[in-house]
Amino acid sequence: MRKAVLFCWMVISAQLLFAQIESVLPPRPTPAVLYNDLTEGRSFLTTAQADQLERMLVAYDDSTSTQICVVVVESLQDYTANEYATALGRSWGVGSKQFNNGVVILISTGGESGNRDAYIATGYGMEGVIPDVVAKSIVENDIIYNFKEGQRYRGLEQAVQSIAKAATGEYKAPARRKKKERDIPPAVIIIALLLLSMLFGGGGGRRRGGGFGGWTGGTFIGGGGFGGGGFGGGGFGGGGFG
Repeated sequence: MRKAVLFCWMVISAQLLFAQIESVLPPRPTPAVLYNDLTEGRSFLTTAQADQLERMLVAYDDSTSTQICVVVVESLQDYTANEYATALGRSWGVGSKQFNNGVVILISTGGESGNRDAYIATGYGMEGVIPDVVAKSIVENDIIYNFKEGQRYRGLEQAVQSIAKAATGEYKAPARRKKKERDIPPAVIIIALLLLSMLFGGGGGRRRGGGFGGWTGGTFIGGGGFGGGGFGGGGFGGGGFG
């Protein structure tokens, strides 16, 4: 009985959280595009770079049916990057509804504390090939590393390439940028997972991103478009963005 009550509470909490975030999310783009600069002036990349990245994303979607959507925002609206990216993927329906194979690369450029961030959220169907450790490595070694060097386009380009490699089992984290990981006591892991499950209804709250302080720095050609499915706690269901 207690388990049933707890499960119902978890589901309701997850739905309430999504409803709250959805009210502050940007609307789904029409026509659908895979690179979305929603900042004032839309100058995160040059026009040529934005077009080139869009072509790369569309080509990958066409050849694999896996959608990678890059979204640049100025503010996370007081939510974490995980919450925002996951809700965005769910609201926009990134990825195939059949395979739930969407990926959202979220960049937040706001300067206030805790708002400048980079994060990778995956659809349920991509969680096996892009687990937390891989997503975090891509964020740190591709996105943040290049952003700090003033190379915004290169950071996003390499992140997309790394995600494509991970999807085929070919990705390996650069040895020179790996950080030594400390063993976490099992009890701490269990407690953390329980708390996160209670908050997000399964899989949410996992850290796949990182802040990046101090860095300086069209339309679909083809493809199926976004799908209309929804992101869940840690992953999201697709639906064919389009």
